[in-house]
Order: sequence, then C-alpha cells, then structure tokens
Amino acid sequence: MRKLESKLGYVFRDKTLLRNALTHSSYANENRGTAVCNERLEFLGDSILGLVVADYLYQQYPHMPEGQMTRLRSELVCEQSLVHVAQGLGLGEYLRLGRGEERSGGHRRPSILADSVEATIAAIYLDGGMTAARTFVTSHILDALETERPFCSTDYKTSLQELVQRQTGQCLEYSILSESGPDHNKTFTAQVCLNGNPIGTGIGGTKKESEQAAAHAALQALQSSKV
Repeated sequence: MRKLESKLGYVFRDKTLLRNALTHSSYANENRGTAVCNERLEFLGDSILGLVVADYLYQQYPHMPEGQMTRLRSELVCEQSLVHVAQGLGLGEYLRLGRGEERSGGHRRPSILADSVEATIAAIYLDGGMTAARTFVTSHILDALETERPFCSTDYKTSLQELVQRQTGQCLEYSILSESGPDHNKTFTAQVCLNGNPIGTGIGGTKKESEQAAAHAALQALQSSKV
C-alpha cells in the first residue's frame, strides 16, 4: 500500500481504512467475516466530496450565481470526473474484487472506480480529519479548474478535431475495442486513431463516454509532444 499512499499524497495510520475503501461488495460477499465492503465509506465520501467542492466554489467564486455553482459542482463530482481521478491514481489495480467481478473486468468499470474514489475520500477523512480530506480533493479534483474545464463539461472530441485540423489531410477515426459487464452496467473501451495510428484509449459507461475519454487521452499525448 505504500506505493498507493504515495500517489494519494496521504499515509494512513489505520491501514484497514484504506483496505476497506478498496474492497468491493463482491469480494466481501465471498469473504464474509474477514472483509468489509466500501459501500458505507462510499456513502460518507460522497457527502464529504460534495461539501468540499461546494465550499471551494463558494469561497473562490464570490460572484458566481447559485445555478452556475450547482452545475459546476455536478460536473466536478460526476462519475466521469471520478473515473478520471481513479485512472490517474491507478486505483483499479488495487481493488479487491470477487472472482466473477474480476473476470468481467470490474477493475475497469466506471461505477466501481468512481465509488472507490469516494470511499477513499471517506477513509482519509476518518483517518486524518477534514483537513486531510480537503487536501486530497483539492489536489486531485479542484486543481483541475486552474488548468482545464471540468471533465464532464468538456467536448474533447471537438477539441481534438480542431487540433489535428491545423494541418491538412488529417483523419481521425474512433472504434470500440471492447465492452464488458451486464447490460445495465456496461463498460466500453474506445480507441482513437490519427491517420491509422492509435493515439489514445479511454473507458466509459457508454460508447460516447469512452470516446470522449479516448479523445482526452489523445489530446494530452499530442499536446505533451507538441504535435
């Protein structure tokens, strides 16, 4: 867990809290009496996240109307935003999943990844208090406001199209590489290619979300290489 704690920017005094935050109900059901699932932590973390984001918006944007603050808060705490955080931290590889969930690609499922972020926020709060939880949320979610629009409100496909069209003869193509999970909780993996060459992949709960995530990854790669 030391590697994960380094990514989180927080060292737990009670390691059990972090382990519980990463324990899916499918694992807990298979290991009754020895494992506690993260659902209660997720419930608490959702409220803490909402409070921290609301307080930040209120303090930092004193002239922003209530309706706009509500929309911006929703975008910052939405599933896509939390999945983006989970992917950046590599939380999927640390999740404890039941055998069936593991086989079906649960470590990539957006809903599970988003829940694990909320549970982790609660675990940090219970272990280190509100200041520690606020620091995590600020570092991994709110700081993005200074460099980019919230993940859920950005049309990365359009931004990518505009970027590549600066040069003539550029062709973007999107494809769905895979899909997994039950019909009510699908996970899609998309890939975007530039002139036939893969430049980004992403996952999402719908084909559209996965394509947006792929475009986002491609934009980051292209901009970092100054293409």
